[in-house]
Amino acid sequence: MSIKGGGGLGKGLDALLGNAVSSEPVPKAGRAGTDQLNLDQLVPNPGQPRSTFDDAELRQLADSISANGMLQPILARPDPRLSGRYQIVAGERRWRAAQLAGYHEVPVIIRQLTDRETLEIALVENLQRHDLNPMEEARAYHKLIEDFAGTQASVAERIGKSRSHLANTLRLLHLPDEVQEWVELGELQAGHARAILSADDPLSVARMVKKKGLSVRQAERLAKGWAVKASGQTGGDNSADTESLERALTTVFGMKVSIKGSGQSGEVRIRYSNPAELRQIEAKVRGQW
Repeated sequence: MSIKGGGGLGKGLDALLGNAVSSEPVPKAGRAGTDQLNLDQLVPNPGQPRSTFDDAELRQLADSISANGMLQPILARPDPRLSGRYQIVAGERRWRAAQLAGYHEVPVIIRQLTDRETLEIALVENLQRHDLNPMEEARAYHKLIEDFAGTQASVAERIGKSRSHLANTLRLLHLPDEVQEWVELGELQAGHARAILSADDPLSVARMVKKKGLSVRQAERLAKGWAVKASGQTGGDNSADTESLERALTTVFGMKVSIKGSGQSGEVRIRYSNPAELRQIEAKVRGQW
């Protein structure tokens, strides 16, 4: 079974659901192509790309299932380690919500799938639903490459994503652990994270971006200016590097900053308009350095 993305992410799953059902015996027959399984016969997939589930969203889905039933069956395979159990391939969120809704059994499609196929399908389903945060997505791509000897190009083709998207997402794994956690929690966007990667000290830049609520564009300017500051580069008053650092510091302080340099020395000027702005500068300096 191959999941190719030439026609979009949905193509792989549609092709899968059209395959012949597993010969594994199951207790009851459900609607055409599905079986009814008790909830305790299903177990989560330990390789599931998604590691976080929002409680409010689960409750909302549970309410929908209570009102309308489960409109889409869960996809599962015979568990390779537990006899009589079925490992969820796609639909863990529905399984969790069904428990909240008080269901005892749910419709399930059972397939014989390899570990690689299981991971690919789980990844594609989550990407279709935009259920993965950027760090979960990055780790799933990394697992496909590392565990199954894939390349960025081959993985991108199989899941229906561009190679550049894959490469940019994988770069997030180079962030400090603390920054990865902020991205995973939604406290920083993927755009912020990619901008921060270019800084010499990404953790310090990330802290500044998070504390001040900077936009992605502001984060890019700050990261670029931070790199100039860390390298100790100086130049003429109108050099591109100096101007970049001026913009970054202006973003940090919220007021005009100018840099005057000559040779290896120079000065940084922060222009304030009233005593309140001076106290603001003092507070920021004491709070950050």
